Amino acid sequence: MAHHYGELDQLGDLAPLFKGDADLTPDQRALVVSEEGWVLGVGKSPKEQALSWLDSYIRLPDDIYRKSQEMIENDIDVSGFDEDMRDVATRMIHACGDVNVGEDIFYSPHAATKGRAALQAGCPILVDVEMVSHGIIRKRLPKDNPVVCTLNDVRTAPKAKELGTTRSAAAVEFWDNWLAGSVVVIGNAPTALFHLIQGLLDGRLEKPALIVACPVGFVGAMESKETLIALAEDLGVPFITLRGRRGGSAIAASALNALAKKGITQ
Repeated sequence: MAHHYGELDQLGDLAPLFKGDADLTPDQRALVVSEEGWVLGVGKSPKEQALSWLDSYIRLPDDIYRKSQEMIENDIDVSGFDEDMRDVATRMIHACGDVNVGEDIFYSPHAATKGRAALQAGCPILVDVEMVSHGIIRKRLPKDNPVVCTLNDVRTAPKAKELGTTRSAAAVEFWDNWLAGSVVVIGNAPTALFHLIQGLLDGRLEKPALIVACPVGFVGAMESKETLIALAEDLGVPFITLRGRRGGSAIAASALNALAKKGITQ
């Protein structure tokens, strides 16, 4: 291999193989050199780089957030989002560390504005799993909004058996006291989103003010979100979602936290 590289170098054909993508930003190019350049004798070895990171990593929360925002803004043009959605989209991207997520964030007109208004009015927040609940930063909620998860309600498991579905879907049946005008945040179970959509179509369930739909996985996640998008006009409920298989509690909670933060009266 070394002999082959030597021949390429003599012919002037080695450098072009390692020049990197022309679209790389300076920060991205520096990262590539720091991680891979040691192979060619450039930069630091993996061990040297690891010791350097241990010595120099950013420690203060505000500095970490500012640097994250800077990196996201360098990699994605948030101006493509409606103004009321930019902070929500940025938070969702930040939560998963993948700027490509921005391409799949989809929402109905004024969804974020309507969600913020509902939170400011003190609406409850309904979640499909405890992980979403734990990800919601309570001190940011503008009216100490109650966060409700009925997944572990004693009635849920028997209802799931009766309906022949998951506990996450059956738990939606017990949202009736809070659902009207609420903000629903689904970060795990496609079956919960499907069940909610069906109940809204049937008229059995009251309309929430907003649905944040980020179920995750290989079975039903993409389909449940596309169903929400396709039937949005029939449902008459604003929504924010992440198309495809990706999603999860952290992304769902991050969207809610962004909505809540903007809703705080300064």
